[in-house]
Amino acid sequence: MSFDPAQHRMIAEQRWYEDFRLGERFPLPSRTMTSAIFLAFQAASGDNHPIHYNREYCQARGLPDMLAHGYQVAIQTAAGAGIFPHLVEESLKAFLEQSSRFLHPVVLGDTLYPCLEVDELSPNRTTGVVGLRSTVHNQKGVQVLEGRHRYLLRRRVSAVCSPATP
Repeated sequence: MSFDPAQHRMIAEQRWYEDFRLGERFPLPSRTMTSAIFLAFQAASGDNHPIHYNREYCQARGLPDMLAHGYQVAIQTAAGAGIFPHLVEESLKAFLEQSSRFLHPVVLGDTLYPCLEVDELSPNRTTGVVGLRSTVHNQKGVQVLEGRHRYLLRRRVSAVCSPATP
């Protein structure tokens, strides 16, 4: 039996624009915000404000500990951390946009629970936009982030109208 790399997929069945439903949820892995994550993000972002790495500075300003960078929280909603990109390997055309609103502070030691939920299905002739509402809750059940992602996906060839079809 020969090996075919194209058949080596995490998700057996490819999904197309038509396969998504409003309200469908894609939970992402939880993650505890450790000092190693804080340091890695600080190094990658170049953001060296003391509110992100100096405990005494934070406590003098009424915070219980170091404050996570906003983008450090937003990246917890990266679709690549879950199954979504594996579902759309063949149909994904573009990641169109991302937005975030930060609702509550995230501090060192918080555990974050991100989730994506389909909240938009906008069909085009050969493609469609799948919008995903993004949320992040902490270990206390407090929602710390809300946002959106939008992806352009191909429609199934059989679902696309031919030029001769109205």
